[in-house]
Amino acid sequence: MILRLLACLPLLLVLGTAEASSTLRCASHLISIDDTVGEVLEKCGEPTSRADLGYREVMDEYRQRTEVRVEEWVYGPRNGMYHFLRFEGNRLRGISSKRGN
Repeated sequence: MILRLLACLPLLLVLGTAEASSTLRCASHLISIDDTVGEVLEKCGEPTSRADLGYREVMDEYRQRTEVRVEEWVYGPRNGMYHFLRFEGNRLRGISSKRGN
């Protein structure tokens, strides 16, 4: 029984991390995956830096292929943390954080 619980522990840690990285608090506002660039700018303001990462090919629900611009925005440091936002097209697709040096 204990061995089964220990075997599941890494999975539980990964699931908890994935949920925590789907939102980010900016002052009194909350941004979430799938927010637009405009919504993030309105709630969080201008990022510390922006990086153009190129383009990515995506397929829509009609199986049409298109290319979308990929950008990474960095906010911080906020309380020693840097927050990295990944946009594909006009939508927020990823949020990650890292403690600064």
